[in-house]
Amino acid sequence: MADARHADPHRSAHVDTFARDHLPPPEQWPQLLFELPRLRYPARLNCAAELLAGPPDDRPAFRTVSGDTWTYGGLRERVDRIAHVLTGDLGVVPGNRVLLRGPTTPWLAACWLAVLKAGAVAVTVLAQQRPHELRAICETARVRHALCDVRSVDDLARADVAGLAITPFGGDAPDDLRRRTASGAAPGTPYRAVDTAADDVALIAFTSGTTGRPKGCMHFHRDVLAIADTFSEHVLRPRSDDLFAGSPPLGFTFGLGGLVVFPLRAGASALLLERAGPRQLLPAVAEHRVSVLFTAPTAYRAMLDELDGYDLGSLRRCVSAGENLPAATWRAWYERTGLRVINGIGATELLHIFVSAADDAIRPGTTGVPVPGWQARVQDERGRPVPDGEPGLLAVRGPVGCRYLADPRQREYVRDGWNVTGDTYVREPDGYFRYVARADDMIISAGYNIAGPEVEDALLRHPDVVEAAVVGRPDGRRGQVVVAHAVLREGAGRDADALRAFLRSELAPYKCPREIVFLDALPRTATGKLQRHRLLDPADAAPAAPPGARPDPLGGRA
Repeated sequence: MADARHADPHRSAHVDTFARDHLPPPEQWPQLLFELPRLRYPARLNCAAELLAGPPDDRPAFRTVSGDTWTYGGLRERVDRIAHVLTGDLGVVPGNRVLLRGPTTPWLAACWLAVLKAGAVAVTVLAQQRPHELRAICETARVRHALCDVRSVDDLARADVAGLAITPFGGDAPDDLRRRTASGAAPGTPYRAVDTAADDVALIAFTSGTTGRPKGCMHFHRDVLAIADTFSEHVLRPRSDDLFAGSPPLGFTFGLGGLVVFPLRAGASALLLERAGPRQLLPAVAEHRVSVLFTAPTAYRAMLDELDGYDLGSLRRCVSAGENLPAATWRAWYERTGLRVINGIGATELLHIFVSAADDAIRPGTTGVPVPGWQARVQDERGRPVPDGEPGLLAVRGPVGCRYLADPRQREYVRDGWNVTGDTYVREPDGYFRYVARADDMIISAGYNIAGPEVEDALLRHPDVVEAAVVGRPDGRRGQVVVAHAVLREGAGRDADALRAFLRSELAPYKCPREIVFLDALPRTATGKLQRHRLLDPADAAPAAPPGARPDPLGGRA
């Protein structure tokens, strides 16, 4: 029910109106769809209050590998205490942007919930981002408050953001958030959630910057619930006794949905891992009996060699996103575990997954079908639908849409009411969508169109290849030539001729790489996304690993 204080139920609760003032003009928004009854939200809605409502106080909400358990009752109390400190000691008012930074912990998740419950706007960034990146984000979003894990404060301080007040948490200093909450409002004093409008901005998520300057994507309170009430409810179908875990950080919307929004919306729990490379995921799943796993295709591939040492009998759901899931990886995981990986495509601009399929509806080598509540089509550059079986640009629309923060690229992403994701897809005659390539990664060589992911999939069918990336290098005679980059299993010999011979048995001759480059690791963003543009310059590719180190497919070293 709308608060009686609001004559207009749609009136913003924001005192600081920066975010709303910098939304794109309505004529540049995509068409929004609310056809499912569950998506018809009331005009006034605070998503944090909704996510925290319902489960009994003694049910586990968050767990850690060290054995800490936060119950729903304990989480509610901590969120309320943080919200009291935010709006009391720190002077945060509804609409202020609050930066959140640190490893994936219950405290970081609680801070995110408290910021939203207080009516402020959460700007969650990656712990790995460097000072110049943090400064650009703070300047773009006009951030003046930050809650930061004490272990991640240094780079944020070095960003030297004018007027930024940093409140650390997890330490013993007098100004530490945990000490402030302990000495603040009396235990059990509830914090009344700010009566935000459903279309008040709740968070600004920045793209990971694989192709250029990151963009700030503004999402509403209703958007946070919509991703749970579409993909999670209809495809993932979680249960209240599920334990979620995964590798994506909370600064990545794939992780925010999979580790906070989806479990809380279902009254389930999440195991929050500070270190979540493939070497940490398998023991965590086995020891803590994880039932729902979120990670990237490269992690599933990397974990295949280690499966024999762990009992994964608790797993019932595996979700893959962030990059295309090769059919070879899907089949290898299924053959070893009996688990069907739920593939999906999502985007920071749309918050989470919008094309996917689960269980018997999965068809390896395809992404799936539009998630209930979403529509998708394949179109040409002029916005005209192309026939089934022909490649074109993926366009989608649903309850969440792209709204960049004061960015002229809004006109590129939203065209005629559709969100155009920048991916080349084919819609098969049976309605399934098959990924071809990023639109700017299609290789045209001597008149042939060559999809890099198809060549990568063939490479990954070789038993010695752990990771693969294919790019088109400019060539005076052919326009472009195919160059493959491969990461091999430890101890495998780097025999380009043998690998080339294998590919000739898997691909048409014109698709075979002209050159094969062996690397110790592929260049990736902090969220694990491949940076193909760095492969075009050999000097900018990933450096060789130090002796004895093994590459971590999610970025960095395992």
